[in-house]
Amino acid sequence: MKTCIIFAGGEIADLNFIDTKADLVICADGGYVHAEKLKIIPDIITGDFDSYTGELPECTEIYRSVPEKDDTDTMLALKIAIERNCTHVKLYGALGGRFDHAFANIQTLIYAHEHGCKMEITDRDNIITVQGTGTELYKKYDGWYFSVFSLTEKLCIEKMAGVKYPLEDYTLVQGFPLGVSNEIISDNAVVSVKKGTALIVRSRR
Repeated sequence: MKTCIIFAGGEIADLNFIDTKADLVICADGGYVHAEKLKIIPDIITGDFDSYTGELPECTEIYRSVPEKDDTDTMLALKIAIERNCTHVKLYGALGGRFDHAFANIQTLIYAHEHGCKMEITDRDNIITVQGTGTELYKKYDGWYFSVFSLTEKLCIEKMAGVKYPLEDYTLVQGFPLGVSNEIISDNAVVSVKKGTALIVRSRR
């Protein structure tokens, strides 16, 4: 398992929670500011550099793009991580600030999932990931909510157990947020998906 950290350019309210251990560290444009504050020299910095204009470390690989591009800077960083055979990615700085960027980063999670990469958007108060078919376990954190949303038109859940509001043979739909604000009441929640793609959100109260 090869791991990667990506720093995006959104706000990070608390740097202390960040786990800096990874095989590869990539900064997406202004995300380099977070690495600087943590005194981390990233392996790679990529982007069009419209939000970071300072000096860049000499020993870091730099991939410059033009502003007129289809990929966001964060998507460019993810694609590099996948090209470097990273299978697990944690994305920081993906939620604070502009909502359009936050939503684009949710779509980046979907891209990672579709390309066989397990990716999490993480900050002090949220852990967000995507699940496809199969069974996954989600660890309980005291004082956190556990929400499941359908990213596809329908999400066919075989079983959701270990939670306050369990489901069995139930179909969540994209246009109704039934799965919001559940709670994990066992050591782990168990989510088994028969068909569709789920957005899994763990949020601090």
